[in-house]
Amino acid sequence: MGSRSTLHPRVVKAQVNQHLGDLMPAIEEEILDSFADVWPQCDDWTEVMVADRFVQLVGRVSSRMFGGTALSQHKEWVNATITFATDGFIGAQKIKKFPHFLRPIACKFIPEISKIKNHYKLAHDLLIPMLKERKRTGETPMDLLQWMVENAKGDETDEQFIADIQLKVSFAAIHTSAAAPTQLIYDLCAMPEIIAPLREELKEALEKHDGHLTKQAFNQMPKMDSFLKESQRFNPLLLITMERMVHEDYQMSDGFIIPAHTSIGVPTQAVSMDPKIYPDPDKYDAFRFAKLREIDPERAGKMQYASSNPQSMSFGFGRHACPGRFFASNEIKAIMAHVLTHYDFKFPEGQERPPSIGVETQFLPNHEGRVLMKKRTQGL
Repeated sequence: MGSRSTLHPRVVKAQVNQHLGDLMPAIEEEILDSFADVWPQCDDWTEVMVADRFVQLVGRVSSRMFGGTALSQHKEWVNATITFATDGFIGAQKIKKFPHFLRPIACKFIPEISKIKNHYKLAHDLLIPMLKERKRTGETPMDLLQWMVENAKGDETDEQFIADIQLKVSFAAIHTSAAAPTQLIYDLCAMPEIIAPLREELKEALEKHDGHLTKQAFNQMPKMDSFLKESQRFNPLLLITMERMVHEDYQMSDGFIIPAHTSIGVPTQAVSMDPKIYPDPDKYDAFRFAKLREIDPERAGKMQYASSNPQSMSFGFGRHACPGRFFASNEIKAIMAHVLTHYDFKFPEGQERPPSIGVETQFLPNHEGRVLMKKRTQGL
């Protein structure tokens, strides 16, 4: 599954990040369509397993950015992008149980690894004809697929390679982005006093921008941004980031030796709970970072959800920071804006906030969590 190519991070850093504002109208449209298709009607209080629904929804929204409606409305493709990641993860867990010399044989008997080949075949069957048709017609849509074609170099120009990369980007984009709104709606149900200030801020921002989530509208929602960041501080997707394997003994400047075959990483969650960095770190303060931005405007950029710095490394840091974090931030905010606008929600009687689940160094949202949801008739 791995690749040394830097095509996708190059394109995300350049074209995607530069065109975030241009992409948002299509993303807003896809969110509306996706909620209509994958979400229950909720005309009355309806129990929703939100984690799985958000995965389906983010799979569609991300696919809209990957290749337009030809992908976002293709059910087999959306399903493949979702299961590609889960098959890869489960397959990796199974293959790790075998000694290295047996893995080439064992992989042939692991169903999830076999399924990965099917996902690649679907990508080839669907995307290669799309690429050929675009080349024939001269069509240049504003999406990730087209930007990859335009920026590919050398072997990267191979159509099969570009199709493969689309799946690999989905591996990084879908389940990670779907985890955030799941955690956020759990937090809102557990702390409903947060809801009204968020709705008020959202209403003011939308009124100033003709009801659309423009770049300027996002900038005028510091409470929403702060809420996302505080939720991430308590429930980071990864407890340890930037993990690496030491391949040979490495001596530190103080003489300490890290033995070969040692896994190392940055304890991101511990940093986020350090009282020297965040006063009263065990207190969930949804608007903590909005307040800090008001107190110290010069450091406002470092307090944003998508920021990457030594005090906030959930998205990585430096050259290893996630290049798609700015798109993910907008996508998650747009999804939460839709939820706040169109639904009331609460936990079923007697249910507390579902605890996150630790799997190795991951900290995943609980997929068994249930939320009661009901459509709002009055909007914001």
